[in-house]
Amino acid sequence: MKKLSIILASGIAAISLSNCAAPNGPNTQKGAVTGGLIGAAAGGIIGHQSGRGLEGAAIGGATGAGAGAVYGNARDQEQYGYR
Repeated sequence: MKKLSIILASGIAAISLSNCAAPNGPNTQKGAVTGGLIGAAAGGIIGHQSGRGLEGAAIGGATGAGAGAVYGNARDQEQYGYR
């Protein structure tokens, strides 16, 4: 349980601090939320198979949010002409 709380705390801290790093457009925010939800669902299902559903959901949610934010940021950059 201690390991899970450390994982959750570090994930929350990373997501919170990433908002301060650069201005985020609407696609970045939508991508992070959508990716986080899909990742948490997939991680929970996969983690449940090994008896660690919460850990799988936490890891999947953090990974999905990161991937979704990167994809959304690329769309924002393209849309606003930065690339």
